[in-house]
Parts: sequence; structure tokens; C-alpha cells
Amino acid sequence: MPGIDEVDEALDRRLREAFAAKGPEYEPRTRHLEADGSPTYVNRLILESSPYLLQHAHNPVNWSAWSDEAFARAQAGDKPILLSVGYSTCHWCHVMEHESFEDPLIAAYINAHFVPIKVDREERPDIDTIYMTAVQILTGRGGWPMTVALTPQGEPFFGGTYFPPHAGTRGARTGFDEILRDLVTQYRQAPAEVVARAQQLSQRIQAISAPQRPGDVPGAAAITRTARALAGSYDARDGGFGRAPKFPQPSRLGLLLRVQRRTGDAEMLAMVTHTLHTMAAGGMYDHVGGGFHRYSTDARWLVPHFEKMLYDNAQLAVAYVEGYQATGEEDFARVVRETLDYVAREMTAPGGGFYSATDADSMTPSGHREEGWYFTWTPEELGDALDEGHLADLLAYYPVTPEGNFEGRTILHTPRAISDVAHERGTSAEALRASVDESRSILREVRDRRPRPLRDDKVLTAWNGLMISGFARAGFALDAPRYVEAARRAAGFVLENLRDEEGRLIRSFIGGVASHRAYLEDYAFFIAGLLDLYEADGDVRWIEEAIALQRMQDAHFADDGGYFMTADDAPELLVRDKTGSDGAVPSGNSVALDNLLRLAAWTGEERYRVGAEGVLRAFANGMVRQGPGFPRMLQGLDRYLDTQREIVVVGDGRLVDALRRRFIPNRVLSVVSPSEVQSAAETIALLEGKAALGGEATAYVCERGRCELPTSDPSELLRLLEPVLAYPP
Repeated sequence: MPGIDEVDEALDRRLREAFAAKGPEYEPRTRHLEADGSPTYVNRLILESSPYLLQHAHNPVNWSAWSDEAFARAQAGDKPILLSVGYSTCHWCHVMEHESFEDPLIAAYINAHFVPIKVDREERPDIDTIYMTAVQILTGRGGWPMTVALTPQGEPFFGGTYFPPHAGTRGARTGFDEILRDLVTQYRQAPAEVVARAQQLSQRIQAISAPQRPGDVPGAAAITRTARALAGSYDARDGGFGRAPKFPQPSRLGLLLRVQRRTGDAEMLAMVTHTLHTMAAGGMYDHVGGGFHRYSTDARWLVPHFEKMLYDNAQLAVAYVEGYQATGEEDFARVVRETLDYVAREMTAPGGGFYSATDADSMTPSGHREEGWYFTWTPEELGDALDEGHLADLLAYYPVTPEGNFEGRTILHTPRAISDVAHERGTSAEALRASVDESRSILREVRDRRPRPLRDDKVLTAWNGLMISGFARAGFALDAPRYVEAARRAAGFVLENLRDEEGRLIRSFIGGVASHRAYLEDYAFFIAGLLDLYEADGDVRWIEEAIALQRMQDAHFADDGGYFMTADDAPELLVRDKTGSDGAVPSGNSVALDNLLRLAAWTGEERYRVGAEGVLRAFANGMVRQGPGFPRMLQGLDRYLDTQREIVVVGDGRLVDALRRRFIPNRVLSVVSPSEVQSAAETIALLEGKAALGGEATAYVCERGRCELPTSDPSELLRLLEPVLAYPP
């Protein structure tokens, strides 16, 4: 390694053995290669399983994973720590790696003066959360790659995101090389000041991360106030909220649908449906392969960052399911099918678990790695793939031009409704849709022959929980058994591969190895997935597993109201974070709130409802004062304030079909065969005393265990479900 004078012979042997164990198929990701193709450098990250860490295993930087051993080296040598946090499909992480971490001169300086540590934020969200708070305090913004300088005790004293390697690169006034020299100078010449500054910053992080003072359970005014605030930031032209860059934010859409259901406010529904349409019409949606990219760099949803994240597609599948149930618009159901078919086809492990993400970058025919090349087209490429008739139909619907809309190529998007295009072409919308769908299938085959973007094959428990919910809820709403089966297989995969001998969840699985103790979101999201799966297929096993995991969550994460992010026996960091605000994924507390209310309805156990009220009190002040940051938790508040409907169907058939396409968010559903009611009631108290009357499938609608007269008439069942409690004006 450049910048390192002494060689640790034992470590050297260990790294050589780890590299050799990768086998002949392993391709080092580095430009530093020997004549035989072997890497010039191998660092400690070769010992890790994370795809992101392995991407950096052959940098000339002497990286370590986060460990006690790395901190001990920093303390023994009195060296600051250079912490770099990112994830495998992060475009700017790749850029900084190529520009700085692959540069032998920059690497030599890092190796001589720092202990460098790499962290995969997807495996260690606890570390990421703490130091992202530091970066936001220092700079007013955050993002990845995240770059933080720490004292040997782990206290931050400098932070930022991407840094160009040298002054002048990308117009930078100061380069990463100069920043590193300044940090070392500060640390050597004024160590007391650096330590004092780090301690002050650590204290601010601790104050921000400390549990809020609890309040009273909020009323409906917190929800209506948030809905008005969201309406104030709504983009009436292009949908979504705010200006570029624009993120999909499905939790906000779900909240607005619930407000519309309670108030009848047509504006709320219009904001949701317009946003769903514009997102699916833009380039953020993959019109050839299905599924959504991470976010749009512009306000029109046209030019995305091209990585695809499992958690986005899981939540958007649910958003479009709910949009379909609320409106009956078939276009929303089509997007659900295409998104889930993409996940089933390209993001599913052999055992049924779901992979994490795919990269934004892909290899071009010239051998260069470029963002978005795999997903974009030229007129010539389309002409080579399609016959004249299909090409004419496709180009009428998708405007593809020689100049393109992204670096000389075209991101497919649909600026006009298919009915308008069909009218111009003198055909029906159905016929044009059929032609376009045939062309898209052909283009997918063509695209499959291109070098694919790299895929992160980690199976994360939390994200699998979100995707299980997506498949289960879509399978129920669309009456698509294949989606329910995909949810079942994934749930089985997690239960088999991501639990330890005590029954506690594990965070990550890759290459046959499960690693990292699970976080709150792993429990909450996976429990939610199991509950959604139970509603889709009626197998009481999923409720039983959910109850067991809820018991684990309560035992290891619970505070006096709400839950901590990390378990009570997790390694100690600067803070033990406890948050209820929602970001790219909901907070674990937001989903836990909903889980507790659902379990209370099924089991009749008051402890679940008490736990839910504890969550609501713990984050009451945040919901009241910063409602747009708590959209998923406010959905849980909506369930709490509503009179939750408890629906039991003994039998199947028309009664269940009547429920599939109805948007009834604040309900729990049990569909059970007459022969299994009694045994299932041992777990689900709601089933006690229920039976199929007169030999016909029978539905029961209850509130807190008090039931209306049972019915075998689907229309009567829907009538019983119509009343909702309105929000105050």
C-alpha cells in the first residue's frame, strides 16, 4: 500500500488467502492491475461480504470496515479516522472512488496520516444516521458519499459529501487532497481545539438524537394541517412536492388518500392521481423493463438518477395499488404489474428473497462506464429492433429524436395520453397499447443483451419486508395468486435465513452468510409484510410469526413510549437514536405504530393498543409541529382516530372479491375456511364465534369486537364498510 512503510506479514497472508478464495470468476473492481490481471492492491475490505465494501477492496487506500480493531489502531497511533459512507449503487460514490480513492498519491497521504474506514450505509444505518446528522449540522445538507473526519474516539470534527480530487476539478476551489492536508495540520498543530470542537459537535448530535419529551396523543388537526402544508408545496403542473430534484414520496401520497377518504376533498385525490400519472409517464419510470429509478433530477420526472432501489419499488407498488383501489384506473394497475414483474424477473434470489438495488452506471460498447446508457435509446437502435409498423406506433407515443434528451440518447417518456396519440393515428387506444406493449417486449430482449448495470445482491430484512407488503397487497387487490406466492417465498426465505438461534432477526444476507444484528426497521417492516401476507392468503402462520417477532421487538428495542433504532445489546455508538420522522423509507416507529394497532384488532390484546398510544405520545410534538416529515406516522394516527373495521370472511368467493378493489385502509381482514375457524381462533381472538351461516360464505364487520349482523351479500358487506369518521372542517 502506498504511504505504508511496514508490512504486517500475518495480515498480508490473510488478505492473499481471502483474495485467492474468491476464485477465478472474481473480477477486481480497480484500474490498478498487474500483467496477469490480478489486482495491485488488496486491503482489509476483501474480508467483507458487502458488495459496496468489496468494490473498494482493491483501492490503494488501506481501508478497514468499522471495527474495534480499526479504532484501536487509530488510538495507538494517535491518528484521526477518515470515515467514508456510501452504498453500492451510488453514482457519486463511484465518481469519488475513481477520482480520489483510486489515486495512489491521495491514497498514500490517507494511509500515512489517517485510519480510513468504509461503511455500507445499507448494512449499518445506525452509523450512517449519526454521522449524517453531523454533516447536516456542519454543512446544512447531506448525501452520499458521506465523508467525515473523526477523532480516534469516534467524535466528528469535519464532514461533507462528495469532494473533487483537486482544486479546479468540476470548478472546485478546494480539492480533496488539500482538505486532507488541512485536516492533518489542524489535528497536529491544535489537537486540543480539534478535540473540543469534536466534543461540542458530538453533544449537539446527542441533543438532536435524544428522545423528545412526550405529549398528548394528537387529534385530527395534526393530519389536516399537514395535508394543507403538502398542498402548499404541491407542483400543480408536474405533480409531486417541491422543485427539482424530485423524489416520489409515496408515504405522502398515502396520507393524502386517507385525508380524502375522510373529508371527501377532491383536491387531495387529484394531487395523488396527477402525481401517480406524471411519475409513470416520465423517465423516472422504466418503460421497457418496469419499475422506478431512484429520483428525478428535474421537476418533470424526466431525467432520473438511474439506480433502482428495492425500497422505492416496494413502496411505489403499494402507492399505485392504493391509487387503483381509490379510483379504479386501470393504468395504475398496469404500473403495479409491470413493477412487480420486474422485481420478480430481475431482483429475486433463487430462494425467494429480494435483492437490494441495481446501479445507475453501465458499460458502453466502447468499454466506458456511463450513467444511464443501459436504459436509453437512439432512433437507429429502435429501427434495428422493430419493424416499420411497430416503430411508427412506438415513435408516435415515445418521442425519440436524433439529438436525444440525455447526453445524445433518449430516455423514454410519454408526454401525451395514449388515447390522444391513438386518435391522431386513426386507431383505438387499445390497439395502440397492444402494439406498444409488443414493441416494449422486443426492446427488453434487445436491452437484455447489453452489459447490465451491477446489482447489489444483498438481501436486507427491512427492504424485503416492504417488498413482501407490495407483492401481498397487489396480489390481493388484483386477484393475482402469483404475487401472493412471491410474497410467501420471500417471507419463508427471511424466516429461514435471517434469524439466529434465539429467533432474533439478522439484517443482511449475501453469499450464504447472514450478518449484522437487525435494527428496528427490520422488525417493523418485516412484521408489516407478514401481516399483509396474512390478509392476502389467510395462513395463520404469518400472524403467529409476526406476534413472535413483535415480542422480540418489544424486548430489545422498546423505550418508555416508542422504540430505539438499535437493540439494547447493540454495540455502543455516540448515541442510541430514536426517531419517528419518515424519509426515503418510513421510520421504524411509524410502521411499528400501524403494526401494533392491527395486532390489537386481531388479538384483542390491550397491550398492543397501549404500545401504539406510547408511540403516538412519544412523537406527538413532531407530528404537530413538523407534520410533512411524519406522513407515515400520521397514517397510523389516522387508523387510531378512525374506528378500525375488523372484517372476517368465513368462506371465500364473492365476498372477498367485493373487497379487493375497495380502498379501505383502516381495517384488518381475516379470510378463513369454515374448517379452520376454531383452530385459528386460538391465535386470532377476532375469529371466536364466527361461522359460515346456512352453508354460505359469511362476512362479519366488527368494531372493537362489536359486530354488525353477519351477511352473505357482497353489496350489504360494502354498505357496512361505507361509514367513516370525518375529520373536523
